[in-house]
Amino acid sequence: MKRIIYISTNEQPYSLELLPKLKHALESYGFVVPDDFDARAELIICIGGDGSFLNTLHKYNFPKIPLVGINTGHLGFFQEIHPNEIEEFIHAYLRGDFFIQKARPIQAVVHTSENTSSILGLNEIVIKSGMSRTVHLNISVNGNFIEKFSGDGLIVSTPSGSTAYNYSAGGSIVDPSLNLIQVTPLAPINTTAYRSFTSSIVLPEASVIEIISEDTFENSLLLVSDGIEFKRTEINKISVTTSDMTVRFLRLRNYEFWSKVKEKFL
Repeated sequence: MKRIIYISTNEQPYSLELLPKLKHALESYGFVVPDDFDARAELIICIGGDGSFLNTLHKYNFPKIPLVGINTGHLGFFQEIHPNEIEEFIHAYLRGDFFIQKARPIQAVVHTSENTSSILGLNEIVIKSGMSRTVHLNISVNGNFIEKFSGDGLIVSTPSGSTAYNYSAGGSIVDPSLNLIQVTPLAPINTTAYRSFTSSIVLPEASVIEIISEDTFENSLLLVSDGIEFKRTEINKISVTTSDMTVRFLRLRNYEFWSKVKEKFL
């Protein structure tokens, strides 16, 4: 039976230079490496940085196939393999010297006056104005009103995304073994006129977050999922929940989350 491994890469020169070397190495061990995506693949290897890794997930609609990354970018938090470690990785993979780490994306269901659409994000979904102006958002959790937020916007993040935009905005780093959703404010306004939370809110994974905009000036919001922008108008409400889908990361046996955090951030 053919063992298929698909390689996804960005268009950076170093990544494109590495692609044929990786393909040759895999084929020398008997793997089939197709030029186009094959849903029968047992593994997806993504060459690039964290952005390329996320783009691969979105491009192939959050596949059930495990993913692993070779870092040719900057931070490389998702990426597991250094370009000089390809042979070592293949040997470890053949030995089964790895484990699968699972993560669940978040899903925003946007209800407009005309239709309903769904947006998935592995790291986060950001909700803010379509223009550079303050937004006023009524936030409820499980049907209970929490606050009227005023500020630049909100980041709703997963544990996987806690080290990304969420962390830059002052949110907490979360161990990926925890099942939760984090809501982090962007430039919240806290005055006598507007009262907003100024720190993150941590909620159980099963929570339903409902967001209704009070804005009438432009009557639109910008939703950003893992850096991909979606502008919606005539929005009645946005419901954010944890998705039923599962993303699988291939991790080598020596992977440890907090060691990665220390390596990349300290």
